[in-house]
Amino acid sequence: MHDVVKTPVARKTGKVRHAMRWAIYALVVAGAVAAFIFLHLPMMLIVILVLSALIIWLGFIAFRRFRSGRVTSAAVFAVLAVFLLLLDVKALQFQTMGAMAKKMAPPATTVTSAVVKEEDWAPRLSAVGTVSAVQGATLSTDLAGTVAEVKFESGGEARKGDVLVKLVASQEEADLELARNDLARARDLAARKVISKAELDAAESKFKQKEGVVRHKEVRAPFDGQLGIRQVNVGQMIKEGQQVVALTALDPVYVDFALPQQELAKLSTGLEVVVRSDAISGREFKGKLTAMNSNVDNVTRNVTLQASLENPDHALRPGMFAKVEVSLPEKHKALVVPGSAISYAPFGDSVFVIETKKDEKTGKESQSIRQQFVKVGEARGDFVSINDGLKGNETIVSTGVFKLRNGMPVTINNDLAPKPQLNPTPVDS
Repeated sequence: MHDVVKTPVARKTGKVRHAMRWAIYALVVAGAVAAFIFLHLPMMLIVILVLSALIIWLGFIAFRRFRSGRVTSAAVFAVLAVFLLLLDVKALQFQTMGAMAKKMAPPATTVTSAVVKEEDWAPRLSAVGTVSAVQGATLSTDLAGTVAEVKFESGGEARKGDVLVKLVASQEEADLELARNDLARARDLAARKVISKAELDAAESKFKQKEGVVRHKEVRAPFDGQLGIRQVNVGQMIKEGQQVVALTALDPVYVDFALPQQELAKLSTGLEVVVRSDAISGREFKGKLTAMNSNVDNVTRNVTLQASLENPDHALRPGMFAKVEVSLPEKHKALVVPGSAISYAPFGDSVFVIETKKDEKTGKESQSIRQQFVKVGEARGDFVSINDGLKGNETIVSTGVFKLRNGMPVTINNDLAPKPQLNPTPVDS
Protein backbone atom coordinates (compact mmCIF):
# COMPACT_ATOMS: atom_id res chain seq x y z
CA MET A 1 0.00 0.00 0.00
CA HIS A 2 1.31 3.34 -0.91
CA ASP A 3 1.35 6.22 1.54
CA VAL A 4 -1.08 8.93 0.62
CA VAL A 5 0.40 12.36 0.88
CA LYS A 6 -2.22 14.88 1.94
CA THR A 7 -2.21 18.12 0.10
CA PRO A 8 -2.48 21.41 1.91
CA VAL A 9 -6.10 21.72 0.73
CA ALA A 10 -6.96 18.33 2.21
CA ARG A 11 -5.30 19.18 5.49
CA LYS A 12 -7.18 22.46 5.62
CA THR A 13 -10.48 20.72 4.88
CA GLY A 14 -9.84 18.19 7.69
CA LYS A 15 -9.20 20.94 10.18
CA VAL A 16 -12.42 22.67 9.17
CA ARG A 17 -14.40 19.46 9.60
CA HIS A 18 -12.81 18.87 13.01
CA ALA A 19 -13.69 22.41 14.11
CA MET A 20 -17.25 22.02 12.83
CA ARG A 21 -17.62 18.75 14.74
CA TRP A 22 -16.63 20.40 18.03
CA ALA A 23 -18.85 23.35 17.26
CA ILE A 24 -21.79 20.96 16.84
CA TYR A 25 -20.92 19.36 20.21
CA ALA A 26 -20.85 22.78 21.85
CA LEU A 27 -24.15 23.78 20.26
CA VAL A 28 -25.82 20.59 21.50
CA VAL A 29 -24.57 21.09 25.06
CA ALA A 30 -25.47 24.79 24.99
CA GLY A 31 -28.93 23.98 23.66
CA ALA A 32 -29.51 21.43 26.42
CA VAL A 33 -28.41 23.90 29.13
CA ALA A 34 -30.56 26.65 27.62
CA ALA A 35 -33.60 24.36 27.45
CA PHE A 36 -33.16 23.42 31.11
CA ILE A 37 -32.63 27.00 32.32
CA PHE A 38 -34.88 29.12 30.13
CA LEU A 39 -37.55 26.75 28.86
CA HIS A 40 -37.82 24.85 32.19
CA LEU A 41 -37.95 21.54 30.37
CA PRO A 42 -37.62 18.42 32.51
CA MET A 43 -34.11 17.03 32.73
CA MET A 44 -35.26 13.61 31.52
CA LEU A 45 -36.76 15.16 28.36
CA ILE A 46 -33.53 17.00 27.62
CA VAL A 47 -31.60 13.72 28.04
CA ILE A 48 -33.97 12.03 25.56
CA LEU A 49 -33.49 14.81 22.99
CA VAL A 50 -29.69 14.76 23.34
CA LEU A 51 -29.59 10.98 23.02
CA SER A 52 -31.85 11.13 19.95
CA ALA A 53 -29.53 13.68 18.30
CA LEU A 54 -26.47 11.52 19.08
CA ILE A 55 -28.19 8.42 17.66
CA ILE A 56 -28.95 10.23 14.39
CA TRP A 57 -25.44 11.59 14.19
CA LEU A 58 -23.77 8.24 14.92
CA GLY A 59 -26.08 6.51 12.45
CA PHE A 60 -25.19 9.03 9.77
CA ILE A 61 -21.44 8.52 10.40
CA ALA A 62 -21.84 4.73 10.34
CA PHE A 63 -23.73 4.95 7.04
CA ARG A 64 -21.09 7.14 5.40
CA ARG A 65 -18.20 4.97 6.53
CA PHE A 66 -19.99 1.84 5.40
CA ARG A 67 -20.41 3.38 1.93
CA SER A 68 -16.75 4.39 1.82
CA GLY A 69 -15.71 0.79 2.54
CA ARG A 70 -14.63 1.24 6.16
CA VAL A 71 -16.76 -1.57 7.51
CA THR A 72 -15.05 -1.98 10.89
CA SER A 73 -15.32 1.71 11.76
CA ALA A 74 -18.94 1.72 10.52
CA ALA A 75 -19.75 -1.26 12.77
CA VAL A 76 -18.29 0.49 15.83
CA PHE A 77 -20.41 3.58 15.26
CA ALA A 78 -23.46 1.41 14.55
CA VAL A 79 -22.99 -0.43 17.87
CA LEU A 80 -22.68 2.90 19.69
CA ALA A 81 -25.86 4.13 18.01
CA VAL A 82 -27.73 0.95 19.04
CA PHE A 83 -26.46 1.27 22.63
CA LEU A 84 -27.60 4.92 22.79
CA LEU A 85 -30.93 3.86 21.26
CA LEU A 86 -31.46 1.43 24.14
CA LEU A 87 -30.62 4.18 26.64
CA ASP A 88 -33.00 6.52 24.82
CA VAL A 89 -35.83 3.96 25.03
CA LYS A 90 -35.20 3.44 28.74
CA ALA A 91 -35.12 7.22 29.36
CA LEU A 92 -38.39 7.54 27.43
CA GLN A 93 -39.93 4.89 29.71
CA PHE A 94 -38.76 6.78 32.79
CA GLN A 95 -40.22 9.99 31.38
CA THR A 96 -43.57 8.31 30.73
CA MET A 97 -43.65 6.74 34.21
CA GLY A 98 -42.84 10.09 35.80
CA ALA A 99 -45.64 11.83 33.91
CA MET A 100 -48.10 9.12 34.96
CA ALA A 101 -46.94 9.36 38.56
CA LYS A 102 -47.64 13.10 38.55
CA LYS A 103 -51.14 12.49 37.22
CA MET A 104 -51.77 9.77 39.81
CA ALA A 105 -51.75 12.13 42.82
CA PRO A 106 -52.82 10.63 46.19
CA PRO A 107 -56.48 11.27 47.12
CA ALA A 108 -57.26 14.12 49.47
CA THR A 109 -57.52 13.23 53.18
CA THR A 110 -60.87 13.93 54.85
CA VAL A 111 -60.58 16.09 57.96
CA THR A 112 -62.82 18.04 60.33
CA SER A 113 -62.33 21.76 60.70
CA ALA A 114 -62.78 24.54 63.22
CA VAL A 115 -62.62 28.32 62.95
CA VAL A 116 -60.23 30.26 65.19
CA LYS A 117 -62.47 32.45 67.37
CA GLU A 118 -61.65 35.53 69.41
CA GLU A 119 -63.48 35.50 72.73
CA ASP A 120 -63.46 37.21 76.10
CA TRP A 121 -61.22 34.97 78.20
CA ALA A 122 -61.60 35.62 81.93
CA PRO A 123 -58.52 34.44 83.80
CA ARG A 124 -59.21 31.64 86.29
CA LEU A 125 -57.18 30.12 89.08
CA SER A 126 -57.69 26.38 89.47
CA ALA A 127 -57.22 24.28 92.57
CA VAL A 128 -58.53 21.18 94.30
CA GLY A 129 -60.35 21.34 97.59
CA THR A 130 -62.57 19.59 100.10
CA VAL A 131 -66.20 20.24 100.99
CA SER A 132 -66.79 20.97 104.67
CA ALA A 133 -69.88 21.78 106.71
CA VAL A 134 -70.69 25.26 107.96
CA GLN A 135 -71.88 23.58 111.16
CA GLY A 136 -71.19 19.99 112.09
CA ALA A 137 -70.84 18.06 115.33
CA THR A 138 -70.90 14.56 116.73
CA LEU A 139 -73.37 14.64 119.61
CA SER A 140 -72.60 12.80 122.85
CA THR A 141 -74.05 12.34 126.32
CA ASP A 142 -73.12 14.48 129.29
CA LEU A 143 -73.85 11.79 131.89
CA ALA A 144 -73.63 8.02 132.03
CA GLY A 145 -76.79 5.96 132.05
CA THR A 146 -79.05 3.55 130.26
CA VAL A 147 -80.71 4.52 126.97
CA ALA A 148 -84.45 4.77 127.56
CA GLU A 149 -85.59 6.12 124.19
CA VAL A 150 -84.12 6.94 120.76
CA LYS A 151 -86.33 9.57 119.12
CA PHE A 152 -84.78 9.86 115.64
CA GLU A 153 -84.15 7.81 112.50
CA SER A 154 -80.71 7.44 110.97
CA GLY A 155 -80.27 9.92 108.11
CA GLY A 156 -83.27 12.00 109.15
CA GLU A 157 -83.64 15.73 109.67
CA ALA A 158 -83.48 17.47 113.06
CA ARG A 159 -84.52 20.91 114.23
CA LYS A 160 -82.77 22.92 116.88
CA GLY A 161 -83.90 21.78 120.35
CA ASP A 162 -85.33 18.43 119.26
CA VAL A 163 -84.78 15.63 121.82
CA LEU A 164 -82.83 12.86 120.10
CA VAL A 165 -81.98 10.44 122.94
CA LYS A 166 -83.32 10.10 126.49
CA LEU A 167 -81.58 8.19 129.26
CA VAL A 168 -83.32 6.48 132.14
CA ALA A 169 -83.90 9.30 134.69
CA SER A 170 -86.67 8.06 136.99
CA GLN A 171 -84.77 8.94 140.19
CA GLU A 172 -83.74 12.33 138.84
CA GLU A 173 -87.28 13.09 137.69
CA ALA A 174 -88.62 12.18 141.17
CA ASP A 175 -86.07 14.49 142.77
CA LEU A 176 -87.10 17.21 140.29
CA GLU A 177 -90.78 16.77 141.14
CA LEU A 178 -89.95 17.06 144.88
CA ALA A 179 -87.89 20.20 144.24
CA ARG A 180 -90.76 21.69 142.21
CA ASN A 181 -93.21 21.10 145.08
CA ASP A 182 -90.74 22.52 147.61
CA LEU A 183 -90.34 25.62 145.44
CA ALA A 184 -94.12 26.08 145.20
CA ARG A 185 -94.51 25.90 149.01
CA ALA A 186 -91.55 28.24 149.53
CA ARG A 187 -93.10 30.81 147.21
CA ASP A 188 -96.41 30.56 149.07
CA LEU A 189 -94.71 30.96 152.47
CA ALA A 190 -92.55 33.83 151.21
CA ALA A 191 -95.67 35.63 149.96
CA ARG A 192 -97.09 35.42 153.52
CA LYS A 193 -93.69 36.48 154.89
CA VAL A 194 -93.31 33.25 156.84
CA ILE A 195 -89.85 32.46 155.44
CA SER A 196 -86.98 34.68 154.47
CA LYS A 197 -85.86 35.64 150.97
CA ALA A 198 -82.73 33.47 151.39
CA GLU A 199 -84.81 30.35 151.99
CA LEU A 200 -86.82 31.07 148.80
CA ASP A 201 -83.60 31.51 146.80
CA ALA A 202 -82.31 28.19 148.13
CA ALA A 203 -85.51 26.43 147.03
CA GLU A 204 -85.25 27.96 143.53
CA SER A 205 -81.57 26.96 143.25
CA LYS A 206 -82.35 23.39 144.27
CA PHE A 207 -85.12 23.18 141.68
CA LYS A 208 -82.86 24.49 138.88
CA GLN A 209 -80.15 22.04 139.88
CA LYS A 210 -82.52 19.06 139.70
CA GLU A 211 -83.94 20.37 136.41
CA GLY A 212 -80.42 20.59 134.98
CA VAL A 213 -79.69 17.00 135.99
CA VAL A 214 -82.81 15.80 134.18
CA ARG A 215 -81.97 17.83 131.07
CA HIS A 216 -78.48 16.33 131.02
CA LYS A 217 -80.13 12.94 130.75
CA GLU A 218 -81.32 14.06 127.28
CA VAL A 219 -79.38 14.66 124.04
CA ARG A 220 -80.85 17.58 122.05
CA ALA A 221 -80.03 18.96 118.57
CA PRO A 222 -78.02 22.20 118.95
CA PHE A 223 -78.89 23.40 115.42
CA ASP A 224 -80.88 22.44 112.33
CA GLY A 225 -79.25 19.76 110.20
CA GLN A 226 -79.16 16.23 108.85
CA LEU A 227 -78.51 13.31 111.16
CA GLY A 228 -76.08 10.52 110.48
CA ILE A 229 -76.23 6.90 111.57
CA ARG A 230 -77.13 6.34 115.22
CA GLN A 231 -74.51 4.70 117.40
CA VAL A 232 -76.63 3.72 120.44
CA ASN A 233 -79.63 1.45 121.04
CA VAL A 234 -82.44 1.34 123.58
CA GLY A 235 -81.38 -0.48 126.76
CA GLN A 236 -77.68 0.09 126.13
CA MET A 237 -75.56 1.22 129.06
CA ILE A 238 -73.42 4.13 127.90
CA LYS A 239 -70.63 6.07 129.49
CA GLU A 240 -70.28 9.78 129.96
CA GLY A 241 -69.25 11.45 126.68
CA GLN A 242 -70.16 8.47 124.47
CA GLN A 243 -70.98 9.45 120.86
CA VAL A 244 -74.62 9.17 119.87
CA VAL A 245 -75.02 10.52 116.30
CA ALA A 246 -73.46 13.02 113.87
CA LEU A 247 -75.42 16.18 113.02
CA THR A 248 -74.44 18.27 110.00
CA ALA A 249 -75.86 21.46 108.49
CA LEU A 250 -75.68 20.97 104.68
CA ASP A 251 -76.98 24.29 103.38
CA PRO A 252 -74.82 26.24 102.88
CA VAL A 253 -71.47 24.43 102.80
CA TYR A 254 -67.83 25.48 102.68
CA VAL A 255 -65.13 24.44 100.22
CA ASP A 256 -61.61 24.67 101.58
CA PHE A 257 -58.72 24.90 99.09
CA ALA A 258 -55.28 26.46 98.66
CA LEU A 259 -53.48 28.54 96.03
CA PRO A 260 -49.80 29.50 95.66
CA GLN A 261 -48.61 32.67 97.35
CA GLN A 262 -47.84 34.20 93.92
CA GLU A 263 -51.61 34.53 93.36
CA LEU A 264 -52.30 36.23 96.67
CA ALA A 265 -52.28 39.76 95.21
CA LYS A 266 -55.05 38.81 92.74
CA LEU A 267 -57.38 37.45 95.41
CA SER A 268 -60.02 39.19 97.48
CA THR A 269 -63.19 38.13 99.24
CA GLY A 270 -66.30 38.26 97.11
CA LEU A 271 -64.76 36.78 93.94
CA GLU A 272 -66.93 34.27 92.10
CA VAL A 273 -66.05 30.62 92.65
CA VAL A 274 -67.20 27.66 90.54
CA VAL A 275 -67.03 24.17 92.07
CA ARG A 276 -67.38 20.80 90.34
CA SER A 277 -67.21 17.30 91.74
CA ASP A 278 -66.65 13.98 90.01
CA ALA A 279 -69.34 12.52 92.25
CA ILE A 280 -71.96 14.82 90.64
CA SER A 281 -71.29 14.67 86.92
CA GLY A 282 -72.51 17.54 84.78
CA ARG A 283 -73.25 19.99 87.59
CA GLU A 284 -71.45 23.07 88.75
CA PHE A 285 -72.01 25.01 91.95
CA LYS A 286 -71.43 28.75 92.12
CA GLY A 287 -70.46 30.60 95.23
CA LYS A 288 -68.27 33.36 96.63
CA LEU A 289 -64.83 33.50 98.15
CA THR A 290 -65.62 34.31 101.78
CA ALA A 291 -62.41 33.89 103.76
CA MET A 292 -58.64 33.99 103.33
CA ASN A 293 -56.23 32.66 105.90
CA SER A 294 -54.08 35.30 107.55
CA ASN A 295 -50.95 33.13 107.26
CA VAL A 296 -49.11 31.44 104.38
CA ASP A 297 -48.04 27.86 104.99
CA ASN A 298 -44.27 27.95 105.54
CA VAL A 299 -43.82 24.48 104.01
CA THR A 300 -45.97 24.57 100.86
CA ARG A 301 -46.02 28.40 100.49
CA ASN A 302 -49.76 28.17 99.83
CA VAL A 303 -52.51 30.30 101.30
CA THR A 304 -55.66 28.54 102.51
CA LEU A 305 -58.96 29.88 101.19
CA GLN A 306 -62.62 29.18 101.90
CA ALA A 307 -65.65 29.60 99.65
CA SER A 308 -69.33 29.43 100.59
CA LEU A 309 -71.85 27.63 98.35
CA GLU A 310 -75.61 27.27 98.39
CA ASN A 311 -76.55 23.58 98.64
CA PRO A 312 -80.35 23.40 98.87
CA ASP A 313 -80.67 19.82 97.64
CA HIS A 314 -77.78 18.59 99.82
CA ALA A 315 -75.92 17.29 96.74
CA LEU A 316 -72.56 18.30 98.20
CA ARG A 317 -71.50 16.45 101.33
CA PRO A 318 -68.66 17.21 103.73
CA GLY A 319 -65.45 15.38 102.81
CA MET A 320 -66.11 15.37 99.06
CA PHE A 321 -63.25 16.08 96.66
CA ALA A 322 -63.92 19.22 94.61
CA LYS A 323 -62.39 21.05 91.64
CA VAL A 324 -62.37 24.77 92.29
CA GLU A 325 -62.01 27.66 89.85
CA VAL A 326 -61.74 31.26 91.06
CA SER A 327 -62.76 33.80 88.40
CA LEU A 328 -60.61 36.94 88.43
CA PRO A 329 -62.32 40.25 87.63
CA GLU A 330 -60.22 41.35 84.63
CA LYS A 331 -60.91 39.93 81.14
CA HIS A 332 -58.88 39.92 77.92
CA LYS A 333 -59.38 38.89 74.31
CA ALA A 334 -57.93 35.51 73.37
CA LEU A 335 -57.87 33.28 70.30
CA VAL A 336 -59.55 29.99 71.20
CA VAL A 337 -59.28 26.63 69.39
CA PRO A 338 -60.30 23.06 70.30
CA GLY A 339 -57.63 21.23 72.27
CA SER A 340 -57.79 18.33 69.80
CA ALA A 341 -56.42 20.64 67.08
CA ILE A 342 -53.05 20.96 68.82
CA SER A 343 -50.22 18.66 67.77
CA TYR A 344 -47.92 18.50 70.81
CA ALA A 345 -44.25 17.75 70.18
CA PRO A 346 -40.93 18.28 72.01
CA PHE A 347 -39.72 20.69 69.33
CA GLY A 348 -42.87 22.82 69.46
CA ASP A 349 -46.67 22.72 69.41
CA SER A 350 -48.42 23.25 66.08
CA VAL A 351 -51.74 23.26 64.25
CA PHE A 352 -52.60 22.64 60.60
CA VAL A 353 -54.12 25.65 58.81
CA ILE A 354 -56.42 24.82 55.88
CA GLU A 355 -55.67 26.96 52.82
CA THR A 356 -57.58 27.22 49.51
CA LYS A 357 -55.43 27.34 46.37
CA LYS A 358 -56.52 28.01 42.77
CA ASP A 359 -54.91 26.30 39.78
CA GLU A 360 -53.80 29.03 37.35
CA LYS A 361 -54.30 26.77 34.31
CA THR A 362 -57.63 25.09 35.09
CA GLY A 363 -59.06 27.63 37.56
CA LYS A 364 -60.03 24.75 39.88
CA GLU A 365 -59.79 25.35 43.62
CA SER A 366 -58.32 22.81 46.02
CA GLN A 367 -57.59 22.74 49.73
CA SER A 368 -54.31 21.85 51.38
CA ILE A 369 -52.84 22.18 54.86
CA ARG A 370 -49.94 24.19 56.21
CA GLN A 371 -48.29 23.35 59.52
CA GLN A 372 -48.17 26.40 61.76
CA PHE A 373 -46.26 26.47 65.04
CA VAL A 374 -48.14 28.16 67.90
CA LYS A 375 -47.65 29.21 71.50
CA VAL A 376 -50.29 27.53 73.65
CA GLY A 377 -51.86 29.34 76.60
CA GLU A 378 -54.43 28.33 79.22
CA ALA A 379 -56.64 25.28 78.73
CA ARG A 380 -60.29 25.37 79.78
CA GLY A 381 -62.57 22.42 79.17
CA ASP A 382 -62.14 21.24 75.58
CA PHE A 383 -60.65 24.58 74.48
CA VAL A 384 -57.14 26.02 74.49
CA SER A 385 -56.14 29.66 74.12
CA ILE A 386 -53.42 30.56 71.59
CA ASN A 387 -50.98 33.30 72.58
CA ASP A 388 -49.10 33.49 69.26
CA GLY A 389 -49.07 31.94 65.78
CA LEU A 390 -52.68 32.24 64.57
CA LYS A 391 -55.11 34.90 63.40
CA GLY A 392 -58.83 35.22 63.98
CA ASN A 393 -61.21 33.47 61.53
CA GLU A 394 -58.53 31.15 60.17
CA THR A 395 -59.72 27.61 59.49
CA ILE A 396 -57.73 24.78 61.07
CA VAL A 397 -57.93 21.00 61.28
CA SER A 398 -59.74 20.13 64.50
CA THR A 399 -59.16 16.34 64.84
CA GLY A 400 -56.79 13.65 63.63
CA VAL A 401 -53.74 15.92 63.36
CA PHE A 402 -51.34 13.05 64.16
CA LYS A 403 -51.87 11.53 60.68
CA LEU A 404 -51.21 14.72 58.70
CA ARG A 405 -48.11 16.25 57.16
CA ASN A 406 -47.34 19.63 55.70
CA GLY A 407 -48.78 20.30 52.22
CA MET A 408 -51.24 17.39 52.09
CA PRO A 409 -54.46 17.89 50.07
CA VAL A 410 -57.57 17.67 52.23
CA THR A 411 -61.35 17.79 52.04
CA ILE A 412 -63.55 19.03 54.89
CA ASN A 413 -66.39 16.96 56.32
CA ASN A 414 -67.86 18.10 59.65
CA ASP A 415 -70.85 15.73 59.71
CA LEU A 416 -69.39 13.65 62.54
CA ALA A 417 -67.15 16.30 64.06
CA PRO A 418 -67.14 16.33 67.91
CA LYS A 419 -68.45 19.48 69.57
CA PRO A 420 -65.98 20.89 72.11
CA GLN A 421 -67.44 22.24 75.36
CA LEU A 422 -66.22 24.46 78.15
CA ASN A 423 -67.60 22.02 80.70
CA PRO A 424 -67.37 18.59 79.10
CA THR A 425 -69.24 15.69 80.66
CA PRO A 426 -67.81 12.48 79.16
CA VAL A 427 -69.91 9.35 79.42
CA ASP A 428 -68.48 6.59 81.59
CA SER A 429 -67.43 3.58 79.48
